[in-house]
Amino acid sequence: MKLLTVNAGRPKAVEYSDAAGGVTGIDKRPVEGPVRVADPGPKGVGASGVGGDTVCDLRHHGGSDQAVYAFAREDLDFWERELGRPLSNGVFGENLTTSGIDVRNALIGERWRIGPDLVLEATSGRIPCRTFQAWLGEDGWMKRFTHQAVTGAYLRVITPGEIRAGDPIEIVHRPAHDVTVTLVFRAVTLERELLPRILAAGDALHAEKLRIARAYVEKYGRIGRPAVGAEQTEVRAEAGGRTPGRDDTALANQP
Repeated sequence: MKLLTVNAGRPKAVEYSDAAGGVTGIDKRPVEGPVRVADPGPKGVGASGVGGDTVCDLRHHGGSDQAVYAFAREDLDFWERELGRPLSNGVFGENLTTSGIDVRNALIGERWRIGPDLVLEATSGRIPCRTFQAWLGEDGWMKRFTHQAVTGAYLRVITPGEIRAGDPIEIVHRPAHDVTVTLVFRAVTLERELLPRILAAGDALHAEKLRIARAYVEKYGRIGRPAVGAEQTEVRAEAGGRTPGRDDTALANQP
C-alpha cells in the first residue's frame, strides 16, 4: 500500500463555483517534494489540511473532518472504464491518490500512517456537488456518482507530518464496528434507513453526518421510515442545495 501522488490546487476562476469570487480549488495536480499535512481547524474557518492546497468554498468544504481527501487509483480506474476517458491523479479533487488500500471500504475511525509521522483517520465519503459535476463536464454526474457510491474518503489529521509521493501507507488501527465510508455515504444519500447503523462509529464519524444520524433516530427511532426532513439539510447544502440522488430528474438536468 502506498501513496502514488500528493495533489494540490490553486484558486481558479470559473462560472460554476458557489464560492465567493467565483473561484474553485478543485483542479488539483501532483506536486513534488515533501508536503506538510496538519489539522486546518474547524469547518468554516479551516481550509485544506494539505500544505499548498486551496479550498475556496469554506461553507461546504475543508475543516478538520474534511482535512484531506483520498481516492484510490483503483477506483479512478473504475471510473475511467465507466466514463470511457482517461482520469489523471487529482482530477476528482483528491489530495491523495493511493494504491493498494481499499479506500471506499475503510472503516470510520480507521487510521493510516503515511510516511514516518502522518496519521490520518477516516471520517466519511465525499458528497458530490455541482462544482464537481461542472468540472468533469459529465451530464448527470451527481446522480451517477451517488448511485455507484465509489466516493473516496475524507480524513482528519490525528498526527501531523510531511509526506511525499511513494510513501508507504500502513493501517495502524481498525475499530471493532462495521461502519465503512461507503455505508455512511449510502446512509446520508439514498438509503436513509441505514442512518441508525452508522451511529456505531461514534465520535469518529464526521460531525455533520453524526448529527444527521442522531436527528433521524430522534425523529423516527432506530427502525423507521426514511426521513425527508430537517436532518437532510446539511447534506443538501453540501451538494449545493439538493440531496444527491433523491431527485433524479433535477440532478440529471444540472449544468
